[in-house]
Amino acid sequence: MELWFSEMHTPNVKMSIRVDKQLYTEESEFQRIDVFQSEEFGRFLTLDGIMMLTEKDEFIYHEMITHVAMASNPDIKKILVIGAGDGGTIRELCRYKTVERIDMVEIDERVVAVCREYLRQTACRLDDSRVHIYYEDGLKYVRRKANEYDLIIVDSTDPFGPGEGLFTSEFYGNCYNALTENGILVNQHESPYYSDDARAMQRAHKRINEFFPICRVYQVHIPTYPSGHWLFGYASKTVDPLEADADKWNALGIETQYYNTDLHKGCFMIPNYVKKLLDEA
Repeated sequence: MELWFSEMHTPNVKMSIRVDKQLYTEESEFQRIDVFQSEEFGRFLTLDGIMMLTEKDEFIYHEMITHVAMASNPDIKKILVIGAGDGGTIRELCRYKTVERIDMVEIDERVVAVCREYLRQTACRLDDSRVHIYYEDGLKYVRRKANEYDLIIVDSTDPFGPGEGLFTSEFYGNCYNALTENGILVNQHESPYYSDDARAMQRAHKRINEFFPICRVYQVHIPTYPSGHWLFGYASKTVDPLEADADKWNALGIETQYYNTDLHKGCFMIPNYVKKLLDEA
């Protein structure tokens, strides 16, 4: 008998991956955690039946959620990451010697523990001396901060369940307050393709735009995410990503599989249907 993992992208669209075996399953205080082994994508993590990452394509998401901001402001030293229990975002940030401190706030301690054991590809830098992990609600954590972080990355699940509070106006306002003068906010911004995802994207963009004078959206192709067409939000008080110094970032010598400084500018050139959705938001 064949075993398949299936995720409903809409009531009429399903994505399926043939599974060799299920490596782990647990019902934590917050969500169901599963790890599978597959021939095509290697190991992959799901939360409440929703794909979070696969070993084969996780580099796309994690490079693009980190390097766009880091190239836009080379002086980033103190970073807050909300979510990111798999460790992939932390791994990419730790590649920068200039980063002095990374505070990671993850609501579910079990996600981190499971990824340490089964997904070492992404969890490999969680023990870096610059990384400080706090197991609490990111919404409550950021309320207590003011003018503290040069970069906030919201590496959250979708806007329901444990991640729901990370898509509210209150949360984005608190992020604005927690950032320094040249601070940057990056968040996973859902997909523009299917209607429910697009509405969630519009709500997030509208709320972020209420606080930040620079508010942009950039795109990426992630095969295992709904439609494969995914967006990130970029917001800042002063730093325009389109003015990034490509030579300065390239001089760092960081080897990447997806991100490069040509793509840095190109990813902000979005299709007309996405422009229209953002304008309507």
